[in-house]
Amino acid sequence: MNVVQQAAPFLESIDEEVLKGLSGRSMLLTDDWSAEEIETVCNVAATFELLDRQGVPTHLLTNELHYALFFDNSTRTKSSWAGAAARLGAHPMVVDGSSTQVAHGETAEETGAMLGMNSHALGVRHDLILGEGNKFMRAVKAGIDGYLRDGHESRSVPIVNLQCDIDHPTQTLADLSWLRERFPDGLAGKTMAVSWAYSPSYAKPLSVPQGLIMLMTRFGMKVRLAHPEGYDLMPECMESAKKHAAESGGSFTVAKSMDEAFAGADIVYPKSWGPYDLMLERVEANRRKDSEGMKDIERRALERNRAHTGWICDERRMKLTNRGTALYMHCLPADIGAEVSPGILEQSRFSLAREANKKVYAIMALLAVAKVAALRQKLHGLAATA
Repeated sequence: MNVVQQAAPFLESIDEEVLKGLSGRSMLLTDDWSAEEIETVCNVAATFELLDRQGVPTHLLTNELHYALFFDNSTRTKSSWAGAAARLGAHPMVVDGSSTQVAHGETAEETGAMLGMNSHALGVRHDLILGEGNKFMRAVKAGIDGYLRDGHESRSVPIVNLQCDIDHPTQTLADLSWLRERFPDGLAGKTMAVSWAYSPSYAKPLSVPQGLIMLMTRFGMKVRLAHPEGYDLMPECMESAKKHAAESGGSFTVAKSMDEAFAGADIVYPKSWGPYDLMLERVEANRRKDSEGMKDIERRALERNRAHTGWICDERRMKLTNRGTALYMHCLPADIGAEVSPGILEQSRFSLAREANKKVYAIMALLAVAKVAALRQKLHGLAATA
C-alpha cells in the first residue's frame, strides 16, 4: 500500500468547512474546540506522521519563526515544538521565561506584542500557578492581536498552549492520537482509568488529569477518575467532563480507590498531581512573592503525598484490568518505583515512546490547520510524491 492509499482514510475524513473554520485559530484549551475540530487535527497529525516516516519533506511554513516561551521545565514538549517547527520548514526559537522581562513587571500583553512583532507562531508553557497560566496565554494573544491590528498586518500568529494550569492540549491530543491508533475500531465504550499515583519528587500540576477527563469524555469513553481525599481537580474541569460524557454517550465517574478505577479498564493513566488546597495556597504565596512560603507549601505537599505511597501502578493492579492487558499510558517522566513499578514501565517502554512521539505531529497539525491554506490538497500532493 502506497502513502496515498495509507493517507486516504485520514484525508477523506477531513471536512473542508471545518478546516476553513480553523484558519488562524489558537489552541488555548481543547474545550474551546468542537469534537469535529479535534478529530480534524488528529487526522492531519496522522497524515504528517505517515509522511514523516516515509521521509517526505513537509515544508509548508518555510522562513517562519516559531517562538516557544517556557516558564517551567520540559524535555518532551520543548523538543516536540522544535521538531514540529523544523519539519514544517520553520525556525524554532525556545525562550526561558525567566530570561524575559515578565519577572520585572512587563505585562503579558507587552510580551505578546514584542514576540508577535517577529514571530509567526507562539507556544507557551505556564502551568505552576492555578488561575495564572491560561489567563497569561489569553493576554499574550490579546497583545499579539492588538499589535497586528494596529499595524494593519494580515499575518496570523496562533498561540499553542504547551501546558497551563487548566489543560495540557498538546499532550492530550498526542494521547488521543495514540489511542486512535491502538483502538482503530473506535474509542466509544472503552474504559479509561485516570488515577492519582504517588510521587516523591514534587507537587505536579493538575493540568494533565484535567485535560484527560475533559477530552476523552468527548468520544464516548467511560472515564473513571480516582484520587485520595484532598487531591480534587478544578470544579470547572469536573463539570466539563460530566457534560461531555452526557453528550457523547460515554460516562464519567469518580472511583473510591485505584483498584476500583483499574477494575476491567482498557486503558490506565496513573499520574501524580498536587493536593488541591495546597495548590490554592500557592496562588497567594506566589502573588506575595513569598519564596519561603512557596518552599513550605512544597514541603507540606510532599509530606501529604507520603501518606499515599500505596497508590502505585504495579503488576497486581494491572491484573485487575480487562484481561490484565490494559494499555499503560503516562505523559513522562514517570517516577519509577512510586507512580509505577519498574516492571510495568519496562514492559511499556516502546508504547510510551510512541505515545510521546505523537506530540510532534499534534503540534505540526495545530500549526498547519491555523496557517496553511488549502491544507488538505497540499497534504494529498505531498503523499503523491512519496
